[in-house]
Formats: sequence, structure tokens, C-alpha cells
Amino acid sequence: MADKNLTCKDCGSEFIFTEGEQAFYKEKGFENEPQRCPECRKLRKQQKKSI
Repeated sequence: MADKNLTCKDCGSEFIFTEGEQAFYKEKGFENEPQRCPECRKLRKQQKKSI
């Protein structure tokens, strides 16, 4: 596996999906790549907590 450049669906910025993250996703059984950059994921998680 190699690092992948992905584009965030919320803010449109590019972020790197590292080999380590890919291995973690595979280990957990996740089949889809992340759609959001780490900053947007963190923001979204905080918003869900406040609901």
C-alpha cells in the first residue's frame, strides 16, 4: 500500500490517507476510504456530541 491523496467532501481540501491509516481501516473491516479530512471529521464529531 502507498499513501493516497484524497479530497475532503466538506471543505474540498486535499489530505493524505497514510499507509498506517489504510492498515487500521482494513483491520477494522472498513471498506470505504474516509470522505472527510481529519479537521472536518473532528468538527463533525463535536457537532454530533452537542445534539
